[in-house]
Amino acid sequence: MKVIDPHIHMVSRTTDDYLKLAISGIHTITEPAFWAGYDRSSADCFRDYFHQLTVVEPARAARFGIRHYCWIGLNSKESENLQLAEEVLAIIPEYLDRPTALGLGEIGLNKNSRNEINVLEKHLTLAAERDELVLIHTPHMEDKLKGTRIIMDMIRAEPRIKPSRVLIDHAEEHTIAEIKDRGFWFGLTLYPHSKGSPERAVDAVEIYGAERICINSSADWSVSDPLATLKTANEMRRRGHPEELINRVFYENPRTFLGQCPKFSVE
Repeated sequence: MKVIDPHIHMVSRTTDDYLKLAISGIHTITEPAFWAGYDRSSADCFRDYFHQLTVVEPARAARFGIRHYCWIGLNSKESENLQLAEEVLAIIPEYLDRPTALGLGEIGLNKNSRNEINVLEKHLTLAAERDELVLIHTPHMEDKLKGTRIIMDMIRAEPRIKPSRVLIDHAEEHTIAEIKDRGFWFGLTLYPHSKGSPERAVDAVEIYGAERICINSSADWSVSDPLATLKTANEMRRRGHPEELINRVFYENPRTFLGQCPKFSVE
């Protein structure tokens, strides 16, 4: 089967992981900009990171026959420093113009603070001005539902951004219905200790249907699995779901969403 992983952090993974992806049928991936596990000290650090996302990782992936795309943005954990945020926002357009950059992401909220909301609003304005796709990070804590609602309200308040061009990631059982009802795509993250499991993801498909859903590994520097999408596909197969539905969830859906950016191709 063919799989697109729409959210994976390969800067944190080894070349062995690229080989595992390639021989397992995952030949197209997209990598959002994210928190490095520590707060970066200057905009120059982000410039180096964005270079890695747009130049180094595509070349590393190509050695294994994998198409690597990315998203550019300032993650919510580092949005509290408003001076740094302004400096990073100023350089983002340069990297959005790179041939493998699909849009702004992952941007969103972490603690739903005023500074985070301020920086997210500026990201959304930039997305609207450039007609970019948007990949949203929702809080992981007990404020996930509140944060998701704040984010959706902010996006709907910007009429130039269509919900169909926004993927709200790290959705969980208590946020999926509202995300779908408001016309957004939603992502389920297969992160074993904090976000979701193959079993929970398949439960969500069975409850909420396959429309506008993208399932991702979000594999990074913590406990995670770059082959988690395949294990979830196998769980669907084990439960008797047809191959057509499995292909839709793991290949056609992300291809449809990502294909709204003319830079994206699986050919």
